[in-house]
Amino acid sequence: MDDFTGQVAIVTGAGQGIGYEIAKRLALQGASVVLNDLNKDLVAAAVGKIKDLGGTCLGFPGDVSDAQLIRSLVTATVDAFGSVTLAVANAGLSLYGNFFRYSEQDFESVMRLNLGGTFFLAQTVANQMIKQKSGGSLLFMSSVVGHQAHRDLAAYAMTKAALEMLAKNLVLELSPYRITVNAVAPGATATERTMGFDDYALGWARVTPMGRAANVDDIAHAALFLLAPGSRHITGQSLVIDGGWSSVSELPPDK
Repeated sequence: MDDFTGQVAIVTGAGQGIGYEIAKRLALQGASVVLNDLNKDLVAAAVGKIKDLGGTCLGFPGDVSDAQLIRSLVTATVDAFGSVTLAVANAGLSLYGNFFRYSEQDFESVMRLNLGGTFFLAQTVANQMIKQKSGGSLLFMSSVVGHQAHRDLAAYAMTKAALEMLAKNLVLELSPYRITVNAVAPGATATERTMGFDDYALGWARVTPMGRAANVDDIAHAALFLLAPGSRHITGQSLVIDGGWSSVSELPPDK
């Protein structure tokens, strides 16, 4: 299950946090990885760290809400490594905002990246996999808020629920080509971004049955399980990784 030798992976939104951890683990377990992020400095730093650890990794900065950039990303991956067999649509945007005052601009930004970025990455990679006749695996990044309501996240939450339906629907399209498509739905996760909020980990630890917020390792382990060759009979599924929070759904006091 841990051997990704010969696999070629694209991971978007991977300059830090969950995406970086997935990219790093894939590279250290034998995959050739193309790492994308909007921030070119984060891309350079992430690629450097993975290479220093002995992994094979190339960077491709850019905004994957742009379908043309996605096509360029896939082309660059095939030019560098000859194929693409795995793709993780991790790039996403969570813009909090009161439903009654949420702006069209924020709504469109969230939809364009979370939905468009995932849809067109899946479309472009799947077409390449079909040409290769090699099969492959796609993984979408959903969220626990696609299952349970969270105040001020209406737009974000609807995209995450939609991605899980996309994974189910694409089973019809992709299974004949031996391409699996699944989603992971993280709960509260300690990353460089979320730890910028005061008492984030402590607050979520108090209301999570397992007694802590998730860390990036928790999410990456689940992602690699679904991407692994040994999981090629799992498709159309969504795996919630939240320490049991969605079973009780209590929010920290300040949420």
